[in-house]
Formats: sequence, structure tokens, C-alpha cells
Amino acid sequence: MNKACCEKNTKNNISKNKINNNNRDNTNSLCEEISALVSETLVTAGSTFREDKKDAYRRAIAAEHNPKAKWVLETILENAEAAETNRSPLCDDTGIPHLLLEVGPDCAVSGRMLDAIREGVERGLRALPGRPMGIMGSDSQRIDQSGGLDPDSAGVKPAPILLRPCEENVLRLHILMFGGGPAIRGKTYRVFHKHSVDVVLDEIISWAKDSVAQLGCSPCTLAVGIGRSHFEAASMMLQAQADGRYDVQSEMEQEITRRVNEADIGPLGLHGDTSVLATFLKIGPQRASGVRVVCLRPACCFEPRIATVDLPCIG
Repeated sequence: MNKACCEKNTKNNISKNKINNNNRDNTNSLCEEISALVSETLVTAGSTFREDKKDAYRRAIAAEHNPKAKWVLETILENAEAAETNRSPLCDDTGIPHLLLEVGPDCAVSGRMLDAIREGVERGLRALPGRPMGIMGSDSQRIDQSGGLDPDSAGVKPAPILLRPCEENVLRLHILMFGGGPAIRGKTYRVFHKHSVDVVLDEIISWAKDSVAQLGCSPCTLAVGIGRSHFEAASMMLQAQADGRYDVQSEMEQEITRRVNEADIGPLGLHGDTSVLATFLKIGPQRASGVRVVCLRPACCFEPRIATVDLPCIG
């Protein structure tokens, strides 16, 4: 190989190294931006009511006839406004992070990006701050709680991330903070539909009346997913909360809400007109079968605690 070829190869290698270094710097910068955005979004989710939820509370306050129930509704809204002002938790049960990532057609998701999202969740939990309630230790120790509590707020690990495609060319992350009470009173089970929508709705309403009465921290927002398996129904329930709005309700959602409210459970179980603010229902694909799998989460008076952010997208 002559001297000219050696010099050319050396220059090419130097150029490639510069490009690789620039790409690495760009990736690191992107990951830091994602981490910061996720952290801020988690704090917003844990401390803020969205505007449509505030409006739902205002409508409920105006319509409530029970003075005690009205006071509860007013106090919940005042608490939410104070939490938003102070960027402090809406509830002492600060919740478990649940993540839904929407991926546009020309966007790419890498392992580094997922790591940046997880890092942002940790930063957000420390900033909120989240309640330190992660259990340490082996499998058996985490079950019986003998491993002790992790003193770090970031010890509360997020649930597995759920991905779904979207038409917009974005990477859109929804962060929801799930408290323990709704998980205790929630239910995922099969329903024999008997070729009737009413049969399925009747079962959902029956479950909801029991769960709202037992939950305590009502008024609730009922999150309902219907799918072909337990996993699919639960994922539909999560998506229902990301997509649902208090000011846009389908006929089925309105019927569920109305019939549960007729049970006269009321805020904090004090009776009244508002046991449920709204229902968020998402129905997935179904199979030729006599069974529909339904997942019901009676989200408490502070839930859904949710915030959304568009992350940097690289095609």
C-alpha cells in the first residue's frame, strides 16, 4: 500500500471517529432532554388535576344537594388547587408510575431512550417526592415485606411500559400514578355476554356499585377495559384513562355513571348525587366466544393522576 493510500485511510478513520463522537454526543443530549421532560411530567401527574377534571368537580358541586357531600367535593377541589400551586402530591399515597408510550409511524424507540425514560421516572419520584414504599429483598421477601422498605422514593419501580402506535408522527408519553385503594377494590373477570350489551353493562354496574361503596375515597372515575384476555382488558383499562375526557362521554359511559350514581353512595360514602364523576370505557378487539373479559378500576377522587408529554422523535 503506497503512502497516499495510507494517508487517505487515516483521514477517513478520523472523519468516522468524529461522526461517531458527534452521534454519541447527540444521543446523550437527547437522553438528558428526555429524562428531564419525563421527570417534570411525573411531578405534574402527581400534583395536578387536568382542566376537564376541575370542570367536572365544579359541575358536581353545583348539582350536589347534600351539604356534607358538597363540602367534600369543594375540599377535594381546593386540595387539588393547592397541590398544583405547590407542586406537591395530591395524596399521601403518591402512587405507582404506569407509562403508556405512543409511537408515530416514523419514530424510533431505542433501548437508550427507554433507559432515559426510566431515569426520568426516578428523578420525578424524588422531586415530587413520592412516598418511599418500594419493598427490598428476594421474591419471598417482597411478598411478605420482610426485606424492608427502600428509603429512596425512586425505589418505587414503574410498571412495565405499554406501547401503542399512533397516527401522529410523535413519541407521546402518558404517565399515570396508580394508588393502592383502587387496586384493592378493582376487578378483572370474565362476563358471559349472552349476545347482549345490557348483560355486560349490568355486570359492570353491579361491580362498580360494590367497589365504589367499599373504596371510601369517592367520587370515583370508573376506568373500564374490555378485551379477550386479562392482559388485554387491563391494558384497555389503562388506555381508557389516557384517552378519556370528562366533557366527552359516550352513551354507554353515561349510562354506567348514571346508574352507579343512583345507588346514593356519595362522596366519601356520605350519600349524595355524586358517587362517580365519569366513566372511561375502552373496548378492544373481541373474539367469537361467549365470554368478554372486563377490567374495572374504580379510580379514586384524585385519579386519574395523569400528565402527557411529547418526547423528541428521531426517525
